[in-house]
Amino acid sequence: MNPAQVDAYLRRLGVQHPASPTVDVLRELHLRHLQTVPFENLSIHLGEEIVLEEDRLLDKVVGAGRGGFCYELNGLFGALLTALGFDVALLAARVYGDEGRPGIPYDHLALRVRTVDGGVWLADVGFGTHSHYPLAFEERGEQEDPGGTFRVAASGPDTAGAGAGDVDVDLDVDVVRNGRPEYRLETRPRALGDFVVGAWWHSTSPASHFTRSLVCSRLTDDGGRVTLSGRVLTVTGADGTREVRELATDEEVLTVYRERFGIELGVVPAVREPA
Repeated sequence: MNPAQVDAYLRRLGVQHPASPTVDVLRELHLRHLQTVPFENLSIHLGEEIVLEEDRLLDKVVGAGRGGFCYELNGLFGALLTALGFDVALLAARVYGDEGRPGIPYDHLALRVRTVDGGVWLADVGFGTHSHYPLAFEERGEQEDPGGTFRVAASGPDTAGAGAGDVDVDLDVDVVRNGRPEYRLETRPRALGDFVVGAWWHSTSPASHFTRSLVCSRLTDDGGRVTLSGRVLTVTGADGTREVRELATDEEVLTVYRERFGIELGVVPAVREPA
């Protein structure tokens, strides 16, 4: 990512170019990304190709003002952080389903980030409803965040011998929100190209929830969330109050995409049957 692309990305987020890759900078970038770049799967239903290459992702997220799902959002955010001087590793995860079992390999992409002022952080701007700020990767106790109570818990067959504060690069960790495991994270660094098969599966398989529904969602400035699922608009306040309404016309849907998410569309997306 060259300096001009970095500056354009930062303008998209509405932040100044940071002087140093510190934890405070990481926290600001993380929050602003969640507030400005939607989590959305519209490409799947608009017939657009999803390409996990830095320039193509920049064209989509920065040039076209779009969002994306985990591989796109965290993949590009990781490239930005790297260009700003952070030490970033791309990590693969398997998302827990309703039955409590992890999903497919390369089900999700998250970031392990080291800052110059110390500390190792779990950054994730591509999971939808999640932590507003990066989580302390090496902390094994509960972490309070506006998005809930989180815990990064050691998992796997070797964890019985690990101390409460130990981190072993060979062990997986479970990311837990409000007492419920969200995903199991591998700690071995990966390359963005490793996630191509996962992105293909999620964008084509009838078993993927992304092929069966439409979603466009972002964090609001007051700590709430706005989500458009097909024609259903849900506005959730920071206090948990919810306002739900169904949009009656195509014009209303396109207006919400434009005014709430900054996405200009020529047609209303509709769920496509997987090929």
